[in-house]
Amino acid sequence: MKQLKLSNQLCFPVYALSRLVTAHYQPLLGELDLTYPQYLVMLSLWEHQALSVKALGQLLMLDSGTLTPLLKRLEAKKLIKRVRSKEDERIVNIYLTEQGAQLKQAAADIPQHMQRSLELTNDEVKGIKNLIAPILKRHLD
Repeated sequence: MKQLKLSNQLCFPVYALSRLVTAHYQPLLGELDLTYPQYLVMLSLWEHQALSVKALGQLLMLDSGTLTPLLKRLEAKKLIKRVRSKEDERIVNIYLTEQGAQLKQAAADIPQHMQRSLELTNDEVKGIKNLIAPILKRHLD
């Protein structure tokens, strides 16, 4: 059955690339004392300054059960603060602390390090993102 050969599967190269990319992030993020999911949260907050837990979950494609422990660990590191909305107590907003905002400068070179580490050209990075984004959009909206 040709269709069941590993080399014919879509899932395997996507899985293997995901693991490779994450492995290349680990030493860089280790210097910042961040895990990869924590880095994604910080990237989101550096871009948006503040987000509700719900908005952050939608942006990162994570449910609250995954996000809550992640946010608790970032809060314990004093990088973020979680504040309940005064208008609606069901809404929890996430803000950067001063320490969290300062970490942005230390992380500034990570994208360039990653591109060099994976030996990707600018066109390859753009091409990969352009291929993946519409697939995710179709299936996650």
